[in-house]
Amino acid sequence: MNIEGIVAVVTGGASGLGRATAERLVAQGAKVVIADLAPNGDEVASEIGGGTRFVTADVTSTEQMNAVFDAAETVGPLRAVVHCAGRGGPIRVVDKHGEPGSLETYEMVVRINLIGSFNVLRLGAARMAKSELVDGERGVVILTASVAAFEGQIGQIPYASAKAGIVGMTIVAARDLAGRQIRVCTIAPGTFDTPILARLSEDVRGSLAKAVPHPSRLGQPHEFAMLAGQIIENPMLNGETIRLDGAIRMPPR
Repeated sequence: MNIEGIVAVVTGGASGLGRATAERLVAQGAKVVIADLAPNGDEVASEIGGGTRFVTADVTSTEQMNAVFDAAETVGPLRAVVHCAGRGGPIRVVDKHGEPGSLETYEMVVRINLIGSFNVLRLGAARMAKSELVDGERGVVILTASVAAFEGQIGQIPYASAKAGIVGMTIVAARDLAGRQIRVCTIAPGTFDTPILARLSEDVRGSLAKAVPHPSRLGQPHEFAMLAGQIIENPMLNGETIRLDGAIRMPPR
């Protein structure tokens, strides 16, 4: 699919991987609506330019995400969704006091990351399914997992569970939507230089960078955005989870 002229929604688009993706798509001629809960979303949209719009939305809310897709469809038929929104929440199965880990934290992290992903997928795909075919397809949905889906570290059990669920839904969703000519892929990033990692000390950031075999550094958000663009453009990429991690395999801690 040619990116120039398409309408795309990017969740989590006010910062990090989502913002980089929105910037790249706009630079390639797409019209973008970013969905986020960030208070500076309008400012970010203005900085990205190209007519980018911002809609405040919780990805687990049907009503709020429908408002995002409504805004996109005022511009034109929805052709691409890049779902980057998510969050962590560390817990142990049994905490340091010998008590069971927090079920509330586990449910919250899984709801935002996994349930939110399915909500965005189902609502976005329903909009795409009503569109006319363009070069044999109607659209593409790109989800975001993590290498934690495969090698979750101690304390990551809710996050790893949710991200593994996203990996699991990818091929099923691609097969489900094949008859509607809608593709589904997932990107599983490793350690990327995002605002979350920016809160860590330089020593910790340096240690994370050294753990990556090659290139031995943190991933850059524009590299995630590059892959998202390539998935949109390549019609044979479907049903695949692509690790974007410099060959890292995460240790237990």
